[in-house]
Amino acid sequence: MTELFKMAVISFEAVAVLVLICGTVLFMGRFIKRWFQRTPQDGAYQEFRQGFGGTLLLALDLLVAADIILTITIDLSFETLGMLGLLLLIRTFLHFILELEITGRWPWQKAHGSNDALHE
Repeated sequence: MTELFKMAVISFEAVAVLVLICGTVLFMGRFIKRWFQRTPQDGAYQEFRQGFGGTLLLALDLLVAADIILTITIDLSFETLGMLGLLLLIRTFLHFILELEITGRWPWQKAHGSNDALHE
């Protein structure tokens, strides 16, 4: 059973790396294409930042899942649990900062223009 969990961890990590590579290539390609087109490039950089930021968030979530599987199923001790907690804190902080950079608001804030019956 341990081998199955190790393979799951490696799979999650490999998919995270694949997401990073593919996302970077995809959004960099779109950015370069829009940059050299004869249309206004006003939103090209912002589109790249949002797309690449979303890629980073997805890869970060996959790495967190891999760390949770690794810690809980394979090497459960107070030391590894503490390291997992520290990693999750750091990655959660990064997640919030990336979300703020991408959308311009914190994850718990509603999107601009959304209706909220409680605040009317």
